[in-house]
Amino acid sequence: MTSEKETGALDAISVPTMLLDEAQTRRNIARMAAKARTSRVRFRPHFKTHQSAQIGDWFRDEGVQAITVSSVRMAEYFAANGWQDITIAFPANVREMAAINRLAAQVRLHLLVESVATVTLLAARLTAPVGVWIEADTGYARSGVRWDDAAALHELAGVIGASNHLSLQGILTHAGQTYGARAPAAIAVLYNETVTRLAHMRAWLSEHGWQGLEISIGDTPACSILDDFSAVDEIRPGNFVFYDLMQMQIGACAADEVAMVVACPVVAQYPARCEVILYGGAVHLSKDFLTRPDGTPTFGQLVKLTATGWGAPIEGAWVRSLSQEHGIVRAEPAAYATTLGPIQVGDLLGVIPVHSCLTADLLKQYYTLDGALIHMAPIPE
Repeated sequence: MTSEKETGALDAISVPTMLLDEAQTRRNIARMAAKARTSRVRFRPHFKTHQSAQIGDWFRDEGVQAITVSSVRMAEYFAANGWQDITIAFPANVREMAAINRLAAQVRLHLLVESVATVTLLAARLTAPVGVWIEADTGYARSGVRWDDAAALHELAGVIGASNHLSLQGILTHAGQTYGARAPAAIAVLYNETVTRLAHMRAWLSEHGWQGLEISIGDTPACSILDDFSAVDEIRPGNFVFYDLMQMQIGACAADEVAMVVACPVVAQYPARCEVILYGGAVHLSKDFLTRPDGTPTFGQLVKLTATGWGAPIEGAWVRSLSQEHGIVRAEPAAYATTLGPIQVGDLLGVIPVHSCLTADLLKQYYTLDGALIHMAPIPE
């Protein structure tokens, strides 16, 4: 919520806008980089969350030299901005071979493989060397070789070894199952289970002559809550750069560690319903939602905006529904009377998004607290 006294950067906001706290973003980056240094592991952050060359430079300030992206086009964007060691953390798409070959000739490119079919096509069509990681499914059941399928693992490694342009680097996973946890202890259990399963896979390969392979993990909940990563060789978290409502609910961050909110204009008020309408819908915040204690969904948490940032989450108020452009905010009667009731059409409310990665991808640029614009990767033609 804003008032006449709250001037500055907010004055220029007229449509749903990502409002970025640069200082907190840098603190989040510095904290994760320090964890990696302490554990003596490679920090290869996932840039799919912020997708910005300028924010990428903030990672360089912390000594980061290797990055993760989620697509070939994103790899091209960051390669053009000087990044030379890039992992595309998505199963290799052989229909993009021309772009993959261009990238492989320019940077140290790493690809994910999970099937003999993909490796066979890569081996036949690559014109420059790439590093490959066998993607492991350690329980998330998204993509990858099942951690307990030794036969598939050995067959895949053998086909990789027979290729002139493929170099097996290690085993990589995204332990997305940690996003279902709601306590640090539960996340620690899942992390330890994941690392144990990856270690088994590496041991099986070692028995067949594959020495020196690395283990790479990448999920924000585990990387945020735990401190000792000495059992792996590389960590690849991404969402931690901003955090969001999901990470707050998981327990991966505190509210004051969230570094990005969406400033949304208030366009209508309905006191009898204890609701207000925001210009800020699914095309701005995404359709991701969390479940409230009463079983109803929430699509975002409300905060009051100020000239210097935003305050603590407003208790008893939430985004209850989204359509394409509309965001419907509901409040408990007491909360409405004290927090939402005094607002006026034309004021701004801040929304902590459920999933900052999707929100950033939708809105494409950031507005800092001092009024500077930060652009993301250009939208492909």
